[in-house]
Amino acid sequence: MAFMNKLSEAAIPVIIIVIFVIGAWKNVPVFDVFIEGAKEGLATAIRILPVLVGIMLAINVFKASGALDIVVTLLKPAVNFLGIPEEIIPMAILRPISGSASLGLLSRQLKEYGPDSIVGRILSVMMGSTETIFYTIAVYFGAIGVKKTRGTVWIALIAGLAGMISSVIVCKLLP
Repeated sequence: MAFMNKLSEAAIPVIIIVIFVIGAWKNVPVFDVFIEGAKEGLATAIRILPVLVGIMLAINVFKASGALDIVVTLLKPAVNFLGIPEEIIPMAILRPISGSASLGLLSRQLKEYGPDSIVGRILSVMMGSTETIFYTIAVYFGAIGVKKTRGTVWIALIAGLAGMISSVIVCKLLP
């Protein structure tokens, strides 16, 4: 364990030294290249900022308006019929939209149900095996200026649904 701690402490300084050594060996002005990359990163952040603000606003309006509660209520009969714990519905709805909202929800639900409960295990596996689809698409496609996502959203939603269903199945099969 001590070796792993020392290795993890040394990893970043070693990587930085390796970058400088390779840069010097290849006559690359490392600092100038770093500054240019930082400028591009800042420009990208400014370009995607309106999309991020819009997503955060939409999430807060969705939760504050009670729309999330309405959708959860509408889905309860279907998930009960399928044998899925109804406590995971809010996570299933929020996870594709917002990582921070779903992380906050996960924290609250783990405190309420416990991490070793079936609900806690399903939520934990779901959190680790699904993605914040709309946020990711907005950020990455917005960063490169893609306006038409074509089938990306639908395919990502299907993959997310598969991850959620798999979370339930795996957690119910493995006690």
